[in-house]
Amino acid sequence: MKEKLNINQKGKLMNKSVIVKIEMSGNRYNAFSSDGTKYTSDIGTGTRKGAFKKGMALERREGKNGRIYWWKVPMEMFEATTTPVMPDMTSVDVPTDHAEVLNFIHNSYSLKPTGLMMNELKWKYLVRSGVRGKNIMMTGPAGCGKTMAAKALVNSLDRPDFYFNLGATQDPRATLIGNVHFEKKSGTYFSESVFVKAIQTPNAVILLDELSRAHPDAWNILMTVLDYGQRYLRLDESDGQETIKVADGVTFVATANIGNEYTSTRVMDKALMDRFTIVEMDVLNESEENELLTYMFPHVDSEVLGNVAKIASLTRNEANSDTARVGSGISTRTTVELAGLLFDGFSLPEAAEVSIYPQYDAAGGVDSERTFVKQIVQKFCDDGSSDDLFNEEEVLEATEA
Repeated sequence: MKEKLNINQKGKLMNKSVIVKIEMSGNRYNAFSSDGTKYTSDIGTGTRKGAFKKGMALERREGKNGRIYWWKVPMEMFEATTTPVMPDMTSVDVPTDHAEVLNFIHNSYSLKPTGLMMNELKWKYLVRSGVRGKNIMMTGPAGCGKTMAAKALVNSLDRPDFYFNLGATQDPRATLIGNVHFEKKSGTYFSESVFVKAIQTPNAVILLDELSRAHPDAWNILMTVLDYGQRYLRLDESDGQETIKVADGVTFVATANIGNEYTSTRVMDKALMDRFTIVEMDVLNESEENELLTYMFPHVDSEVLGNVAKIASLTRNEANSDTARVGSGISTRTTVELAGLLFDGFSLPEAAEVSIYPQYDAAGGVDSERTFVKQIVQKFCDDGSSDDLFNEEEVLEATEA
């Protein structure tokens, strides 16, 4: 089995020039170096897609401020890094023998990206569910890393993958089944969706993001697809009302926000929920939050990042108390955005002003949620004041006068 290079190992090689080629897998653009190392999760989707469309490779570079970025370069530069024998592009070869599967699952924690804060038990459970072809539902508060965990599973298993954001889908039937079109010359014809292709791809991993925000029509369509005893999709619009069977080894991974605070979500059907194995993401504690931010933004002052983690922890503890003065705590997604603003030269008060305060209601004046959160943030802000009432220049001016 070829060992996949994890993020810690990549970090040790940051000074080494890396050039990657973009390849399509399902409807995703994956990035591989010539030695078979996968860099997909390190590069933005738009950057990968843009390079693929132009037939170019990407080179990892470091800016003056230490920030890493990827630059389009001619494909010849990638080809110059290859050896006469093409490398094996499979990062992880998932075994089929039961004993080997057990060994793979229980040694899989090394495949977890460093940037994904997930405990060992839940990561192994996630990998086991993926290896066994289970339908997986990632649950947890908004911004806790559900989608990141789902994508990390895809990268770890390195199987064909497809991504569908059901929360942004206006027409579920068109997204999951297809569309009927009309042309003057050929008349009416049916065009099947990418989803139909996805479920026919053996061993594919299909991400169903924001399932709890999907239209009920999408849930009804997915019922037979997700049912282990049925596993088919009926194309009523096609000639002969074709029935498509789900291919062997296909794994569905969904993300969902469940709870009263998510007002744009729908109460999910119990029958649909029963078709999934639930993997619940945990909210990070202060130490874990600080570790994540330090890993992602090593050039930001560690004390300031520690304060960001403390602010987030205090709001979360308050939201969970019996006498809560805020409805919800600051999410990890927000702390990452705030740390990004700090990296770009904003002060903590400025970053909080634009990334934290707008999330809290200002109604109620001094008793409002926003005022309470501001008071928490201000405890960790340096307002520039000094213990001395006057500085040396002011004392000198007063004496001379």
